[in-house]
Amino acid sequence: MHRYPRDLSGYGAEPPDPRWPGGARVAVSLVLNFEEGGENSILHGDAASEAFLSDIPGAQPWPGMRHWNMESLYDYGARAGFWRLHRLFTGRGLPVTVYGVASALARAPLQVAAMQAAGWEIASHGLKWIDHRDMPEDAERDAIAAAVRLHAEVTGQPPRGWYTGRCSANTVRLTAETGQFDWISDAYDDDLPWWFEVGDRDQLVIPYTLEANDMRFATAPGWITGDQFGDYLCDTFDVLHAEGGRMFSVGLHCRLVGRPGKVAGLIRFLDHARQRGGAWFATRGQIAAHWTREHPPRRRERPSTMDRATFVARFGGVFEHSPWVAERAWALELGPAHDSAAGLHSALCRAFRAAAPEERLAVLRAHPDLAGRLAQARRLTPDSAAEQASAALDALTDEERATFERLNADYTARHGFPFIIAVRDHTKEGILRAFHIRIGQDTATEFATACAQVERIAELRLAALLPHAPGR
Repeated sequence: MHRYPRDLSGYGAEPPDPRWPGGARVAVSLVLNFEEGGENSILHGDAASEAFLSDIPGAQPWPGMRHWNMESLYDYGARAGFWRLHRLFTGRGLPVTVYGVASALARAPLQVAAMQAAGWEIASHGLKWIDHRDMPEDAERDAIAAAVRLHAEVTGQPPRGWYTGRCSANTVRLTAETGQFDWISDAYDDDLPWWFEVGDRDQLVIPYTLEANDMRFATAPGWITGDQFGDYLCDTFDVLHAEGGRMFSVGLHCRLVGRPGKVAGLIRFLDHARQRGGAWFATRGQIAAHWTREHPPRRRERPSTMDRATFVARFGGVFEHSPWVAERAWALELGPAHDSAAGLHSALCRAFRAAAPEERLAVLRAHPDLAGRLAQARRLTPDSAAEQASAALDALTDEERATFERLNADYTARHGFPFIIAVRDHTKEGILRAFHIRIGQDTATEFATACAQVERIAELRLAALLPHAPGR
């Protein structure tokens, strides 16, 4: 059993209408990362100094040593940058979500008090601002629990949202398994929230951003001037506004955009959004509450999670009397992309197309004649019976029935398999016209045509069993 865990489909071509409050076209989430005092430092028991997201180009860790310049740049974020941003946001009455590193919050009581006085949402950004990539699963689980405990000690209540940032492949699952968070944001895969199933729990994921993010002041290629950052934010907002029904996360850091030359771009964006209108500025907690109310989780049948027996029992009849097609499809690399009618149809067709010619011929021969003896004796499969009835082939006159019987016999004698057509796509008259055209084609061409019709019949049958489009 090969299963591919990544979801490359998402909501597909037609994302849901989020129905943002007040008819807003874009939900804007301003996120302030508070990491200063939680970064790598031998003062914090780490093996080396920090080297990530600062104004020092090409910084490297200093093993066993304090990096005074690096510490000083981080200190600027807490000492000056935070307060510049605090004045900006409170002066405009804008809601903010703080990604607070628990150990950094513990070292910043004045800033925490200011966040709380402003009514900002304080989510957890982990215990320390360090890389979780190589953490053993148990160690990361312990770090998550320790972060929640320290966060509650410092702020007075446990966090309801989570973002690690420098996460591992296990982070989303481990945080979801705690059952403590209304939302988690260690994902960058969509413009809308989505539900993640972890055992019996449905966890809301609110994707974050690494591109509409001031971190690019400290990366290459990246922003050099505040104007570049502001232009990017304005352009992103305008495109999302034109599309409508999207979410826009803006990632900010006290030590980066908190600098005066950089914050100018953020101010330009805030002015632009206010003038343009149609923006709902909200915390991630507010977005989570809205999404949970408007788009609650709805579990549905997922073929990629079925065992073989269940899968074949459910889809073994999609290709007429040929359960082997479903058996081989089940053995493919299925994943979330195959949990819709369109996705599963792709997998079944792959199995059918990869089969030997004689196997596909057997599938063709498994199909009943149109309006033939099996139909008259009511011995068709339920799917075939319903399909033939959709074109009124179960209510033929004696003359029409005789015509079908003659054409069936002539076609089978010429090609060696029954005439197959996706009946639901045609009227009775259209079927007869196709009969007369196809009966004269060469058998190789007709074999290919019949196989394509078998696939179309399977597509229509799956449409009655599963949602057509992907979605969560």
